[in-house]
Amino acid sequence: MKVLICGVGGQDGGYLAQLLLSKGYDVIGTSRDSYASRFEGLRRLGIYDQVEKTSMAINDFHSVLHTVKRYAPDEIYNLAGQSSVGLSFEQPVETMESIAGGTLNMLEALRFADRPIRFYNAGSSECFGDTGDTPANESTPFQPRSPYAVAKSTAYWLVRNYREAYGLFACTGILFNHESPLRPERFVTQKIVKAAARIARGGADRLSLGNTAIHRDWGWAPDYVEAMYRMLNAGTPDDYVIATGRTVSLEYFVSKVFQYFGLDWQSYVDVDTALLRPTDIPVGRANPEKAQRELGWRYTCDVDAVISCLCEAEQAKS
Repeated sequence: MKVLICGVGGQDGGYLAQLLLSKGYDVIGTSRDSYASRFEGLRRLGIYDQVEKTSMAINDFHSVLHTVKRYAPDEIYNLAGQSSVGLSFEQPVETMESIAGGTLNMLEALRFADRPIRFYNAGSSECFGDTGDTPANESTPFQPRSPYAVAKSTAYWLVRNYREAYGLFACTGILFNHESPLRPERFVTQKIVKAAARIARGGADRLSLGNTAIHRDWGWAPDYVEAMYRMLNAGTPDDYVIATGRTVSLEYFVSKVFQYFGLDWQSYVDVDTALLRPTDIPVGRANPEKAQRELGWRYTCDVDAVISCLCEAEQAKS
């Protein structure tokens, strides 16, 4: 079996490549410029030499079509595109082009392929907006509140339309927040962990954050790529919410991280209004029962285990 992972250089791409290699797949990974990319995640996981790397611009249809025809994969995982909610407010056009436009390019390439190819699209819990006290499931209406969420919502409906109109085996995983040591520091979870570790070592004295009152469902990235794999190996294509079902505040996350390093977070954390987003989601709650029931998938790490894993990995560097 041959698989194409679009966006293999990111967190999910690395863990997915590792998982599929363990299952005997031939793995080809794309990046916008495979010669310039470091593929740090693949290197850290020790699989850099086992993955064939190639350049592909997801927002260029001819580049996508050429790559699909050249490699003729059995499965494609689309993890490419702009991945930061915060950055999407600064780069809304690039966000829409790389996510919605890129997904459309992939689907059109599949529509004209002369062989059946199973397709996974990376969705996002951001599409739901504020869930309040009602956990979101696959029937919950979308209320996107950022350019990133609008782009992901568009991509979701494209995948669903192509599945229904053209009979493609195409799925979207609506993934809630999931973390790992492969996350770069621009993501708030890693920013918190790295800052706490530096403070504990005496290398820094303050951490600036935006809104610590937001609530999120945080899971473990290796668990979530297992869900992706199960979606493409199910009997029929469908869309699934992937989450732990447990939601906590960012303040809880911060306090637990600082507690791990023997620190009182309130002595070191400042709220910086410049870090607040134009629109934000107060609460994200999830109901992953469908994935548990139909895919047999279940998380192994809740937020407390995720925090411990992130902190242990950071501590091991010192």
